[in-house]
Amino acid sequence: MSDFRTAARATADLVADYLDAVPDRPVWQPMDPAEREALLAAPLPELGTALPELVETIEQRIMPAPMGNGHPRFFGWVNSAPAPAGVLATLAAAAMNPSSAGGDHADVHLERAVVRWIAELVGFPHPAGGGILTSGTSMATILCLTAARNRAAARLGHDLRADGLTGLPPLIAYATAETHSCVRKAVELLGLGSRHLRTVPSDADGRLDTAALATAVAEDRAAGLVPFLVVASAGTVGTGAVDAFHPIADLCEAEGLWLHVDGAYGAFGVLDPAIAGQYAGMDRADSLALDPHKWLGVPVDCGCALVRETEALRGAFSLVPSYLRDEAAGELGWFSEYGMEQTRPFRSLKVWATIAHRGRAGIAADIARCTELARHLGELVEADPELELLAPVRTSIVAFRYRPAGASPEATDELNRELPVAVQRRGNVFVTGALLDGREMLRACLLNAATTEADLKLLVDEVRLAAAGLTRHRAES
Repeated sequence: MSDFRTAARATADLVADYLDAVPDRPVWQPMDPAEREALLAAPLPELGTALPELVETIEQRIMPAPMGNGHPRFFGWVNSAPAPAGVLATLAAAAMNPSSAGGDHADVHLERAVVRWIAELVGFPHPAGGGILTSGTSMATILCLTAARNRAAARLGHDLRADGLTGLPPLIAYATAETHSCVRKAVELLGLGSRHLRTVPSDADGRLDTAALATAVAEDRAAGLVPFLVVASAGTVGTGAVDAFHPIADLCEAEGLWLHVDGAYGAFGVLDPAIAGQYAGMDRADSLALDPHKWLGVPVDCGCALVRETEALRGAFSLVPSYLRDEAAGELGWFSEYGMEQTRPFRSLKVWATIAHRGRAGIAADIARCTELARHLGELVEADPELELLAPVRTSIVAFRYRPAGASPEATDELNRELPVAVQRRGNVFVTGALLDGREMLRACLLNAATTEADLKLLVDEVRLAAAGLTRHRAES
């Protein structure tokens, strides 16, 4: 163990030095082609390597080429900086290396606690056993939609677990075009078919149009189809818009539909008093999927599925073979009865450490800081004649674009399509792009409370400089 102790201390210093240096290095740079090839073509070693030498290789070959998401000027996708407490806890969890499927050991009970903490943070009702940690919201969505599908089948007198989809009439789900792609993947994986996922229009604020939803449900019922699910968003992908939950929940209750809320990134916004009113009614959902590894900064991977009724998950997944019988499991049984995973990693320790380190007040302050920064960035965009704000800033996502004077819509789209990579390659800030209503845009997501107003000013400047460079290149070619 002396070899391990020496290497572990070196690793701790390496990680601490790395985190300290992140703000002073480029946000992201393309890998050196030779280094990239060395990783891709690395031969399977015949003989082992000493631990200190492995740490040295990590320092020299791996850590100089990060994704960039730990940097305060990283505004891409929805990837957060890792919470230091979560980084430390990850090492301890790996050292214990349990399977958090079930049994009487610390990780199992800690997961029950942190799932309850997450529910309390976002104000979602939490019956005992009414949630489980997952790899991310993509998996959490699959679990929640499985529960919704099985309930719909049972109401039709169909035992889906025994008989499969054969003989089941088409089940129809509803979501807006801004709903995350994991919802469509889940619908396809569950055998429901993407043609049965109806796209509901959004209103002028980018929120699900409840009147259009009601019309779609009525039309499908009249056609002999079976509406069963509505997916609402607590922070849409493109603009961070939060759907109006109360009218959606009223419709779902009246029509007997399962209401699922995709809160992957945005659900934790409810902790900011300045925007908390947008989330009224989120607690009326049948299920909520969200990611502690996004706005909370828990190191990847960690998602969470929350359900209003414990039996919704357990009834969909519970299968206890004889070799897993455990009299000590208690009334709630094993976590493996609530999802797909049997061997499950010890995710709860890094969640516990992250939340315990900051506390509710600290987490709320960090989230409020991010939304404040997003609103400030929106103001900078609106004040710049070369930029265009494409949607109101609702949470901490800012949707905007570069607007060259006199350019055609096609030329403007082409420029904005190329602009994110041009900005990224400069190394000073990192922003990504997307489509909104068919138009190319830049999409800045603010998740790092260490970001400053000066960083936002630099983002605006870098977008303008990169756009000028692309324009010059086109003129010269």
